[in-house]
Formats: sequence, structure tokens, C-alpha cells
Amino acid sequence: QVQLVESGGGLVQAGGSLRLSCAASGRTFSSYTMGWFRQAPGKEREFVAATNWSGARTFYVDSVKGRFTISRDNAKNTVYLQMNSLKPEDTAVYYCAASVYAGRYSDTRPGTYDYWGQGTQVTVSS
Repeated sequence: QVQLVESGGGLVQAGGSLRLSCAASGRTFSSYTMGWFRQAPGKEREFVAATNWSGARTFYVDSVKGRFTISRDNAKNTVYLQMNSLKPEDTAVYYCAASVYAGRYSDTRPGTYDYWGQGTQVTVSS
């Protein structure tokens, strides 16, 4: 069983930055694909970014390319999402997710992921 705990959300003005963190339990964190998703009110959960087991491979939804960066520190069992140039449309609950399939970092389907955090709210004001 893997437990994921997100932190770092908050309220920020448009153009600002936030860094989300996701701390994972378990000894096999370094073998997991790790991803970030988000869900705005009334909308479906949306893929944001993912990284492979080493962090060498990443994949992003088009709307965040050039603004968001996913990274991981396997020694700390933590994955990060650095969010820059935030826009009001980035407002959502952001979820960290883990997939036991190491090579699926480009698969954007939520069903690919086996474990989920409880989410952290990000609100971007205009």
C-alpha cells in the first residue's frame, strides 16, 4: 500500500508561482510512475504532468507546457510540481498519483494510476 500526501497549495495572484509537493510512503517509490492531475468544480479530473521512475522522462498536457515542471527526488520519496505564470484557469484541486507501471508516464488516463492523494487546493486570482 502506498500513501500519498500533497502539500503546497494556496491562493496566488495570476502570474505568480507555487510549488506542490507529494510525499509518498513505501520502499518502492523509485519504481513508480508519478503524476499530477487536477479537477476544477464541475469538470472531470484532468492530467497535468507525469514523470518516469528516474525523473529523466516527463510528459505534460499542452496547457501547462513551458509553465509547469514536474520533478522527483527518490531519496526523499517526493515528487514536485513547480507551477509558474499561473492563470485563473489553473484553479483546481491538484492530486498526486502513483502508477506501479514504470513506463506509462505518457498515458494521461486516470485509470492508469493505482494510488491517489487527497488533493491540495490551488486558487489563482485574476
